[in-house]
Amino acid sequence: MSTGTYVLAGQASELDRLQLQSRVWEPAGRRLLGQIGDGAGARALDIGCGAMGWLRLLSEWVGPNGSVIGTDIDEQMLSAADTFVASEGLSNVALIEDDLFATDLDPGSFDLVHARFQLAPLGRAAEQLATYLRLVRPGGTVVVEDVDPGSWHFLPPAPAIEQRLIPLLAQALETASDDPWVARRLPALFGDADIEPSVRVEVEALEPGHPYQRLPLQFAAALDGLLRTLVEADDLDELLDDAEAELADPGRWGLSFTLVQAWGQRPA
Repeated sequence: MSTGTYVLAGQASELDRLQLQSRVWEPAGRRLLGQIGDGAGARALDIGCGAMGWLRLLSEWVGPNGSVIGTDIDEQMLSAADTFVASEGLSNVALIEDDLFATDLDPGSFDLVHARFQLAPLGRAAEQLATYLRLVRPGGTVVVEDVDPGSWHFLPPAPAIEQRLIPLLAQALETASDDPWVARRLPALFGDADIEPSVRVEVEALEPGHPYQRLPLQFAAALDGLLRTLVEADDLDELLDDAEAELADPGRWGLSFTLVQAWGQRPA
């Protein structure tokens, strides 16, 4: 990916958020790979892997005779990913600094290409998908994951978060991205590229105290400068205080946003 246009790039909170995000959604990724089928011996690519991404999942999927490349353009993220790969003993995983829009990777050299939460932040969905397809071999699989906020709720309701903070975050994303809700049109995007798409969705139930309940506040921290152009500073600070108070409820459950997963094969 390219830091020049990535909405959340360069934020100190991103490393922690991405590590947590990868762990939360690993089971969903494992289920999807199970639907795709046996990957033993395959060559897989995780574009914009961040601090962890699908590196562990793909390492398991391709097995000892396969190989995985993880790419990112952010040196801090690659350093964190390198630490993760070493600590997990993922000997079939290599990391490369690479810009999605000026990639040095060989065309048609991967059996599977995966990209998570890349389309909406970068806002160049058709161009991005075209690059993924160029990198995967004919007959190989492209997997794209993105976000729909429709299921994002708290139990009992948290009005400061649900009625004020999440809509404000949506407004910020709409300001910063040309295509913030691209997840809703992934099937059409694949169809436009002459790919027959498969689609599945997942929503996580977040028990009281689950750290992923704090995601709206993590997004708010990453987007702080942009949010303060949309609302008065005092109003934002008050909203964040109210959100913190709601999350302090020891009995509050949550539902995550909807993870939309789409995949298909490059025409032979």
